[in-house]
Amino acid sequence: MPDKDKHFADNAGVLKKIKSVLGLNIGTMLFGALFLYMLFSVVLYLTSSNIESYLVIAGPLSRNETYTGLAIRTEKVYKAETGGYVSYYAREGSKINANGVVYGISSSQKTESSAELSSDDLSAIRSQMLSFSKGYNPSKFNNTYSFKYNLEGSILQYAGVSGTSSDSGVVSYGGQTLSKAEQDGIILYSTDGYENKTADTLTAEDFDQNSYHETDLKTHDAVSAGDSLYTLVSDENWSLMIPLSEKQAAKLADRTVVRVKFLKDDMTQSGDFSIVEIDGAKYGKIDFNKGVIRYASDRFLEIELVTNTVTGLKIPLSSIVTKEFYLIPSDYATTNEDSQETGFMVLGKDKSGNETRTFVNPSIYASIEDGSQDTEDESKKKYLYYVDQKSFKEGDVIISQKDQSRYVVSDVGVLEGVYCINQGYAVFRRIEILDQNEEYAIVSKNTAYGLARYDHIVRNADKVDEEEILY
Repeated sequence: MPDKDKHFADNAGVLKKIKSVLGLNIGTMLFGALFLYMLFSVVLYLTSSNIESYLVIAGPLSRNETYTGLAIRTEKVYKAETGGYVSYYAREGSKINANGVVYGISSSQKTESSAELSSDDLSAIRSQMLSFSKGYNPSKFNNTYSFKYNLEGSILQYAGVSGTSSDSGVVSYGGQTLSKAEQDGIILYSTDGYENKTADTLTAEDFDQNSYHETDLKTHDAVSAGDSLYTLVSDENWSLMIPLSEKQAAKLADRTVVRVKFLKDDMTQSGDFSIVEIDGAKYGKIDFNKGVIRYASDRFLEIELVTNTVTGLKIPLSSIVTKEFYLIPSDYATTNEDSQETGFMVLGKDKSGNETRTFVNPSIYASIEDGSQDTEDESKKKYLYYVDQKSFKEGDVIISQKDQSRYVVSDVGVLEGVYCINQGYAVFRRIEILDQNEEYAIVSKNTAYGLARYDHIVRNADKVDEEEILY
């Protein structure tokens, strides 16, 4: 065998031995590369800082506390003057004027009466029916009966029965004995035993909703003289009583007015606030002078006291850091003619010792009014720029383009801020704290060079290296 052929044979034998030992093929090589990459990624993850992101949201510092309030109103229960069958003419929960017909009593269930109505009266009735039809909700069919009573009452009014000419509260009409309201008020066809209670006569047991019972007074059966028929809420002034813990009472001790959000309909209104004691426990008393008609049928109301009024951008305290900056007066700022960027002209020297001027455009993190200046004229106010320390060295000389005066970079200021990571790397953003608790702070959303809603910031700011690309 020639030497050349023998050489090739020897090499082929060596490769065959290596392949048999290592089992080299394409699949093995790809798996090995993937394994090395995964191993490198795990090591890198374990040895690097784990940065947590936080999405900036707007809102109050904490949720307002909710309470269950007990409503105290000026109410009176009215009873039947005579026995018989009741026809209701006032809509429940609606306001009725004095001498308006509330109900009628007859000796039989069916009564017959006739009254001639004018075209204007008929037009008003059609308007009422059309309005009810447009707002009809099948899930609240009971409202149909209330509308029926209200419509019948309107017809009686148009017929001249419920005028103010009669001093008596009882009138006969169409075989019925009609009862009129003694005064203006809100009609309720129910009673619960709280009608005569005041803030001074309440007991702790009155706040137990498990023992609360309401009696529906509407009936199709005959009633007897003296039976309760309706309740009249006769005063627009009313109160809510709310149980307070010692902590809640201490928090609200200095308040004389509170804003209340009613969770039933999300309406809000303000009321006078005071703290009273009932059976040795503290209760909040909120007095209102309007809105009683909206909640006249509710004895217990779920409410929220709107005490957290400071709103802004909500961030965790762990995101807040302090950072040092060089302070440069605004008088020394200049504008680059080419790029129109704001910066500073720094003096230097070339290799020959000649003076040079270099335009430096640093990152400006805040512009705060110079407290040493005392002027109300906005055009004359001076500011201090907080600039990135990486753009200058201590002792650098900045020259004013206006009057050629010079400023030596040395003064340092501190700003509170967070690291914004919208672009994948950490950028300091200044914040102004409005309020804070043990976990979160509310910061202004109008801070120049500051944060905006839905920015992504670092939650654990102590692990941030501004030079490091985070993701």
